[in-house]
Amino acid sequence: MALPVREQLTYWGAAIAVFFVVLWLLGDVITPFLLGAAIAYFLDPVADRLERLGASRIVAVIVIMLSLVLVTAACVLLIAPMLIEQATQLVRSTPAMFTQLQTWLTGQFPALMDTDSSMSRSLQGIGEAVQARGGELLNRVLSSAMGVISVLLLLFIVPVVTFYLLLDWDQIVAHMDEMLPRDHAPTIRSLAQSIDRALSSFVRGQGTVCLIMAVFYGTTLMAVGLQFGLVVGLLSGLLAFIPFVSSILGGVFAIGLAIFQFWGAWPMIALVAVIYIGGQILEGNVLTPKLVGSSVGLHPVWVIFALSAFGAVFGFVGLLVAVPVAAALGVLARFAIQQYLDSRLYKGLTWHHVDLDSRNRGGDDA
Repeated sequence: MALPVREQLTYWGAAIAVFFVVLWLLGDVITPFLLGAAIAYFLDPVADRLERLGASRIVAVIVIMLSLVLVTAACVLLIAPMLIEQATQLVRSTPAMFTQLQTWLTGQFPALMDTDSSMSRSLQGIGEAVQARGGELLNRVLSSAMGVISVLLLLFIVPVVTFYLLLDWDQIVAHMDEMLPRDHAPTIRSLAQSIDRALSSFVRGQGTVCLIMAVFYGTTLMAVGLQFGLVVGLLSGLLAFIPFVSSILGGVFAIGLAIFQFWGAWPMIALVAVIYIGGQILEGNVLTPKLVGSSVGLHPVWVIFALSAFGAVFGFVGLLVAVPVAAALGVLARFAIQQYLDSRLYKGLTWHHVDLDSRNRGGDDA
């Protein structure tokens, strides 16, 4: 006999409370394990594909881990120093950009850009603030990232956790399935599959789109000679999970930098604009339909809210669990709404009698 609903809610509520308490108390400790689990979840389809091609699980995992280590090492040795250097130069060059903008506006609108005008003071203040705050923000980001993800975690704990979780992923899922309460196992499996589809469409599908677009924008902008192309391309790629926003914000920023750098060379400025137009076409018509598909994923606003809320409350570890928790809450919310729409609370007695009459007529016809 199943437990009463109130008692079941008590147990489930206690489990959720314990989960958040563990996040709060052991955030830094469990960070490498969450990172390893996230990477293993992302790469599990690749391991399954290699198994279907004839490789054993251990061989598939070894091939994946070696490839991952090589790619990570290349990024750290080749891309990270260049990215940091360009970001630092961008922060330092911002006041000069605002000065040039102020000079141009003064020539075009001398009345508005008088030395004592509010617009002139605003532009000068923005440039100085960006330089001061930007350098401070950059230093904080770098120092906090190195504090949370130390060299030890990067070189040892995270790869080891990823290796073992990826190796035993299917067994872990099977053991978790055995632990489900038997009365609710079919419903929980259905919800878990919906959560996996929503999560995979975002993490695997949209995450892959973000990586591809970051490489595309960064490579093409650097190829045309834009000074801070790598930084702008990376930011545009990371924002690719928000439809149109990455192209609009990244495009405006890149074109502004192109105007500052290539002033008068309009073909070069137009080329930067063409890159973002082509990137939007590539993302919307090729990558997103192929990699994300039409499955129900996560709404961008919901993702932004989850990242902001969990990041503010739980710090870096909150950012790691924000998307999975958001996917789970979204699926549970849709499930609860569907249960409500099927209930007498929504339909009322009139619809209830109509359903009974239609069923009775169906039984009589049979």
